[in-house]
Amino acid sequence: MNHNDVIYTQTDSALNRFFAKIYGLVGVGIGLSALVSFLMLYVFTDNMINIIVYHPFVYYVAIFLELALVFLASNAARKNTPAALPLFLFYSALNGFTLSFVIVAYTQATVVQAFVSSALVFGVMAVIGTFVKKDLSGMAKALMAGLIGIIIASLVNMFIGSGTMSYIISIISVLIFSGLIAYDNQMIKRVYESTGGNVGDGWAISMALSLYLDFINLF
Repeated sequence: MNHNDVIYTQTDSALNRFFAKIYGLVGVGIGLSALVSFLMLYVFTDNMINIIVYHPFVYYVAIFLELALVFLASNAARKNTPAALPLFLFYSALNGFTLSFVIVAYTQATVVQAFVSSALVFGVMAVIGTFVKKDLSGMAKALMAGLIGIIIASLVNMFIGSGTMSYIISIISVLIFSGLIAYDNQMIKRVYESTGGNVGDGWAISMALSLYLDFINLF
């Protein structure tokens, strides 16, 4: 093994550790969401039913709080402040709370199937994004534009209540978030390489938040 081979091996090893750090955070976020959802569904069932029947505004307040937390966590991560990690974890826990109100409408088998399918798609797109040579920035811009359109369509459908539109939105959403998973993984590698490996914890939390959102929305 020559000197260049040693350098490349060390670089790959450091990059792999950086990926592991980010995916470790993603795993903690998903695990925390799953734990809170489980507690709401099987431990605090009476409280959940009480909210659904008598206090539905609690769910909607939590949804709006989630949106605020996403912006706060992203901003804190970009500034590399100590608040970034607690905000990410708080958001993950709150998301588990709101997800439980969605999951309760489905059978356990359906939820497991959706989780496994999402994990498989996530894994495939992550590998593609990591190893593909083509720059996915152009695709990402189109996907973000599509995401804005989906959000608007979803808001409109809340009033229309069209099952067909809901089905179409779901299919397009899967395609959009699958593409974003590939792009986010490519960004991890590109930013790491462009900074020579000198990447702060804030960036790791920011990318973990992005990947967490990709997975949850895909699920």
